[in-house]
Amino acid sequence: MVNMFSVVKKLIEYPRLTKDYPKEPLDSSQIIGMPKIDLSKCNRCGECVSRCPSSAIVLDKALDNIGINYDQCIFCTLCEEVCPSGAAKMTNQFESAEKDKNKLRMNTTVIEEKDISAVDYGIICNELKVNIKKIFGRSLQIREVDAGSCNGCDYEINALNNPVNDIERLGINFVASPRHADMLLVTGPVTRNMQLALVKTYNATPDPKLVVAVGACACSGGIFRDTYAAGNGIDSIVPVDVYIPGCPPRPQAIIWGILKALDRIK
Repeated sequence: MVNMFSVVKKLIEYPRLTKDYPKEPLDSSQIIGMPKIDLSKCNRCGECVSRCPSSAIVLDKALDNIGINYDQCIFCTLCEEVCPSGAAKMTNQFESAEKDKNKLRMNTTVIEEKDISAVDYGIICNELKVNIKKIFGRSLQIREVDAGSCNGCDYEINALNNPVNDIERLGINFVASPRHADMLLVTGPVTRNMQLALVKTYNATPDPKLVVAVGACACSGGIFRDTYAAGNGIDSIVPVDVYIPGCPPRPQAIIWGILKALDRIK
């Protein structure tokens, strides 16, 4: 009787922590997401270009155009801080995963404001489980691969299993071996010492398999781009199905990328 009372007391004191995302939209008002450059305000001074730590901002003076390579961007907010004309602004858009990396490059740098009310998250969440079972006949099994990251993205991936995100409620589990995996979540720019390990991990994963690049380093090399010790993204080593930009991307952005890999979000 005492134990039952303790359980009821605990339920009252500590309410349910798990978020309903992606079944319900996430309140993104306090989230720092992708930066945006207002071309009508930008005077093409190049201050943000010279100060960008990952060289993600590109100024094409011949075409009088400026844009952001989001696969390189680390969402550091520095462009907003140094922009003298107030053209660079951080948005709260975090659902930015793409199957085609070119859609994260400068030629498509204009961000369309998403109408959250138009997205039926409930249908997406329900169809996710159906699609996983249809493709794999069971729960989706994921193997996380650290290919030389700083562990920032790995921490966010670990957070998928905490009580707040609880990704297992979507029929998604993490496994200890690539031989049991359906999807690889890869972080890091692929250092020289990890190139062979990544290839072996990819080959050990049975078909059909999906590969998701998590974070700016995995997408393009990030701040380690063009260095002697690392590659410019994991797609130089293994094929990639979805790219999730960010440094690091938040857990919900990773969930969105997984959904994208499973064709639940167009």
